[in-house]
Amino acid sequence: MTVSTITQTTQYLTFKLEEEIFAFDISQVREVLDFTTVTKVPRTPEFMRGVINLRGSVVPVVDMRIKFGMPKAEKTVNTCTIIVEINLDGEKIVLGAMADSVQEVIDLEPNQIEPAPRIGTRLKTEFIKGMGKRNDQFIIILDIDRIFSSDEISLVQEIKGSVAEAGV
Repeated sequence: MTVSTITQTTQYLTFKLEEEIFAFDISQVREVLDFTTVTKVPRTPEFMRGVINLRGSVVPVVDMRIKFGMPKAEKTVNTCTIIVEINLDGEKIVLGAMADSVQEVIDLEPNQIEPAPRIGTRLKTEFIKGMGKRNDQFIIILDIDRIFSSDEISLVQEIKGSVAEAGV
């Protein structure tokens, strides 16, 4: 979905990484959890924090700061895990996105969203749906389905499967 295809008011869950505000389309957010202990899984990419047990299901948790090239942060009382659904080739994949803090659910009108900036060919911004504007502040609207490559999602699925088999 691009900015030109956003034709109605949409709700977004906003969250912070460092001092920047990001947002996920609320329709892909299942719930927000306080950050709990994560079981580390050996030989996984740095952005993979591990897995959690969510009501009997193994859910991989990724550190959004590391995924976006930011320094790793220490856990605080505001650190949380946003449980999201990603669509990959018609399959729904559930994962946790670790954030510094959740802000609020907001409504953005189509006229409050601009296209993602073009920053040359070396920086990949295809995972940014657009830039929301609210109260003189920019909100980076993320396309959760495009943040992770299909290889990364396949790896997450493999990790989830092997952990489930091990009975963690």
